[in-house]
This record gives sequence, C-alpha cells and structure tokens, in this order.
Amino acid sequence: MLSATSVPVIEATLPVVGQHIDTISGVFYDTMLGENPDLLNLFSRSAQATGEQKSALAGAVATFAAHLVGVGPDASVFEHMTERIAQRHCALGIRPEQYTMVGRYLMGAVGTVLGDAVTPEVAAAWDEVYWLFASRLIGREARLYAEAGVHGNDPWREYVVANKITEAHDTVSFILTPTAGGTVPDFLPGQYVTVAADLPDGTRQLRQYSLSQAAPGRTLRITVRRVRGIGGAPDGVVSGFLHDHVDIGDHLRLSSPYGELTLRDSDAPLVLVSAGVGITPMAAILDHVARTQPARDVTAVHADRSVERHPLRADMYTNGSRLRSFRNLVWYEEPADVPGANVGFVDIDAIPLHPDSVVYLCGPVPFMQLVRAGLHRRGLPDERIRYEVFGSEQWRPAPVAVPVAVPA
Repeated sequence: MLSATSVPVIEATLPVVGQHIDTISGVFYDTMLGENPDLLNLFSRSAQATGEQKSALAGAVATFAAHLVGVGPDASVFEHMTERIAQRHCALGIRPEQYTMVGRYLMGAVGTVLGDAVTPEVAAAWDEVYWLFASRLIGREARLYAEAGVHGNDPWREYVVANKITEAHDTVSFILTPTAGGTVPDFLPGQYVTVAADLPDGTRQLRQYSLSQAAPGRTLRITVRRVRGIGGAPDGVVSGFLHDHVDIGDHLRLSSPYGELTLRDSDAPLVLVSAGVGITPMAAILDHVARTQPARDVTAVHADRSVERHPLRADMYTNGSRLRSFRNLVWYEEPADVPGANVGFVDIDAIPLHPDSVVYLCGPVPFMQLVRAGLHRRGLPDERIRYEVFGSEQWRPAPVAVPVAVPA
C-alpha cells in the first residue's frame, strides 16, 4: 500500500502526470538509451521507429499509481497487467538490478518535464510508487525464473534449426532441436519464446514468437511472418533476418517459454479467434486440446487477407478433425475458392457462442478491440475473454474530469 503521506500527493499530481505521460516517456526513453546504448538490444527497432515502445513503462507506472489511489483499474485488472509485464520481462532476460537504473531515469524525466512542480514531496511520492511497482515485478519475475530453471545472467538456450517449412506467403516455420546435451523445456500451449537474433551488422535484437505446436517432447516450433513496413514504417529486422539468413543447420538462441495466454483447466466450450500470424498460439492450443480433450467442443475463427496468406491452415483442419465437435470459420478480405470461406471481415454475430464459452483472442490490436466489443455486446464477460498482444501494451491512467492543482 502507498503510505498515508504519499496518497494526497499522488492524487493531486496524477492528472498532470497523465496529461504529460507521452512527453515524460519520450524524455525517459531517449535519455536512458542515449546514455546506455547497450540497452538498444532490448528494444524492437520497429517499435523505436514508430514510438510504440516509449510510452509502455511510464504508462504502466502511472496506471499503477491510479490503482493505488482508487481511481485506476481494480485489483484483478492490475494483477493481469503485472503478470503480462513480468512474463515479458523474463522473456527478455530483465534482471533486478536494472530496475535501479530505470527508476533513476524515469524520475529524472518526471522532473525534467514538470520542472518546479516536482517538489521534494512530489518526487518522494512518485519514487515510492515506482518502487512499489518494481518490487511486485521483481518478486514475480524471480518466481518465474526459478520455475523455468533460469539462474544467473544468461537466460538463453541454444537450438539447431532441424527444418524450415514454408507455411504461407511470407510465413515460415522453424523446427528447433536443442544442441547436444540440451532438453526441450516444458511449456504450456499459448506461450512464447524470445529469439535472440545476432544480426549481420553485429547487433542483437530480441523478438517474441509464439510456440505454434503443442509440446511434443523433442522439438519446438515457431512460425514467423515477414513484417513488411507500411506507410513509411521499416520492415521487420528480425523477421527478415530469420527468413533470409537462417536455414537448416543454423543455430538460434532462445529464452525459456513464457506468457500467460495459456489454456486453463476446463471443459467449457472453447472459441479460438485469430487474425494473421495471431493464429500461432491458437494452433498450439488446438493441437493440445486435440491430444488431451478430444471430446471438447471447439470453434476456430480466423481472418486473413487471402487464403495464400493463411498460415498453419492445414494444421488447424488436421487437429480439428481429431475432435468430436469442431467448427472452423474463416474470413478472407479477398475472395477464395475454399469451401465455406467467407469474404470480408469477421462477423462476430456468426460465431457460435455458448453461455459458458471461453474465448482466446490474438491478432492486431484493432481487430481484437472489435471482436471484444462484439463479444461484450453478445453478453460474454471479460473474465471469459483472454487475449495476447504483440509488442508493448499501452497502459494509460484514466483521465480525471477536473484537474487538481499541483501542490506547491
């Protein structure tokens, strides 16, 4: 809990911090990376170019502050937020000592942007918020590392590419086996790994890719779509590297599996909704259910630009055919000569929903927002909708209707 002396300070300054969160984020991020260029390896070049990465951490801290003073998300929503961040941090190999540096730069950015408004009392209150937040993450990340058997500062395991399979236009799967003496870690369907890609220019970039097949025991499979820049955005550095430079026999370094979009114990009707390469965790989940719960009722829904761009299509049909009750609904923007395929965008009203259905959702953020809104309209509560976001989730404190003056 936030101390009694800090509560009124955070209540008074939260509207101002929220109003300037993008500026604070930019100063924090640019200053920290400018003075510590080695940290550039942790962040996606594409996310840096678009500005997506900059606002992630500061927005999460401000959202936590709002939660602490009772104007932000409730405990269940905040726990979900903390869990997602901790899982992502472990996949990147974030260590406890890095929080000290991050806190120093974040508090410095608050002071730079808000100037004289940041009195010693204000600085102390926000520093308390940051360390309450950091302590939660550090504790959870320590448990996740221990569960994954990760010790020390090297979270990576080495794998050999056993096969490279073209799945669809601009999409390939890599079948990975551990190097001599290594074992495939246990993982849950829906989890992802980080690939630490050592690029031809001598830099390293980290990217998360969902495991696209249930745990078979001896191999891992990731499925990678080449990211092509749109509207001036750069092409994906790591996806292009994997497509063009990595082949059978090459080595890749991967993290342990992490992620909380995992299949929970249940026999409720299951609905898997995906768009584009968001199908990858759904393919692993369907594979697992077909192996372990063949009597479970499952509906798979997928949207893509065309049938030629539909990855893992054969896997979904094959695994679905092993179930006693399975429906496969697809929507393509371009007409396709595929029996039962729909043209256009997903019609949420056409998705079979049982009152007890559990929905798993993965794809571009606008797509997921549209589907979630439609599911809510049809009466499905949030607790029955689980989703995965590619990249940094943009948390924001709720706006306050009447700004409160900053204390002198």
